[in-house]
Amino acid sequence: MPKTDLYATLGVARDATPDAIRKAYRALAKKHHPDLNPGNAEAEERFKAVAAANDILGDADKRARYDRGEIDETGAEAPPEHPAYRRYADGAQGQRYRQSGGDTVSEDDFGDIFENLFRNGGGNPGGGTGPRRGRDQQYTLTVDFLDAVTGATKRLSLPDGRGLDVRIPPGIEDGQTMRLKGQGGPGRNGGPAGDALIEISVAPHRFFRREGRDIHVELPITLSEAVLGGKIVVPTPTGSVAMTIPKQADSGTVLRLRGRGIAAQGSQPAGDELVTLKLVLGKPDEGLEAFLREKPGDQGFDPRRSMTEAS
Repeated sequence: MPKTDLYATLGVARDATPDAIRKAYRALAKKHHPDLNPGNAEAEERFKAVAAANDILGDADKRARYDRGEIDETGAEAPPEHPAYRRYADGAQGQRYRQSGGDTVSEDDFGDIFENLFRNGGGNPGGGTGPRRGRDQQYTLTVDFLDAVTGATKRLSLPDGRGLDVRIPPGIEDGQTMRLKGQGGPGRNGGPAGDALIEISVAPHRFFRREGRDIHVELPITLSEAVLGGKIVVPTPTGSVAMTIPKQADSGTVLRLRGRGIAAQGSQPAGDELVTLKLVLGKPDEGLEAFLREKPGDQGFDPRRSMTEAS
């Protein structure tokens, strides 16, 4: 089975900076996220592939080991090689290990010699027998916009096939990193496990947009609603609410729904939802066209006067 080049999977050069790798992963994860490609098995497989590539290339230690060939594209330990042992055995230094009868010590024997040496602490002046904490492991989890606003529990699939339930707190921002204690690499010699560091990537919404703790939305309205005003239904991240449009509202008017943004957290107050009105004429009406033709001018109103005066 051919090996997968993790750099090619993310579409970056082998000397790419950590920031370039992070940006490439987040762009691909958003593009192929299963929630944005329902029923698309190819996109789901692609999403898993870029997640696995980022798990290794996004971790400085794992990336260095992958570049040296110590681990493969799945993160598994690469088969050990002993080229140094062979060179040593074939050289003059290895002559003292040859038996008088002409038989030589095999490469496997050299492996045993060095294995015993390091097992007995010869390769580590400190002995290396004390408890050691496991490595922290880095992951990226893409969540829906509304889940990031209101909170949710998402399942993170790890490269080794395990699943990890991650509780997304309400109001988490794109790029924030969560630390899950004890969910990283296993400890050694009785040491504690490392932590899982999970960077959150928030998928864009089709009409909501976030700025700080406020939510922005552009709301289409009809001509009659703009002229006459009235109550209309407005979507918010936590459900639809009624809002009153003032009479003679211009396209571009911004109305505020207080407390309908990111929920209050600790000392941070709740954000608002800012609704920008957008006039949509819809299907042309012959009666309206006739009325406008017969209407005697616009009573001196020139919406472009400020532009004329500035020229």
